[in-house]
Amino acid sequence: MTTLGAVIQQVAPLPQGALDVPAFDRKALVEALRTDQAGRSTYSEFLRSAWHAGVVRYDIDLIRSVIYSGCNVEEYIEYYPEVMV
Repeated sequence: MTTLGAVIQQVAPLPQGALDVPAFDRKALVEALRTDQAGRSTYSEFLRSAWHAGVVRYDIDLIRSVIYSGCNVEEYIEYYPEVMV
C-alpha cells in the first residue's frame, strides 16, 4: 500500500444525499468570484455560491488560472496576472 500523505477535509460537503446539480450559470459564477475577490464572502460562502452556479469542480494552475467546470462540459477560466518574484 502506498501512502500519499496527509488528507484533510476542512468543511462538510455542500451537497448532502441525492440531488440535481444546478445548471451552469457563468454570470452567477463570475458574480461569486468578484464578491469573494472583494473580500465580501467567506470561503464557505464562495463554495456555496459556486455550487449554486453549477460548478462541480475546479482545477487550479498555481501560476496563472483556475478552471471552473460544470457537469455537462461547461467551463469558465479565470486568468490571473503573472506575478514576478
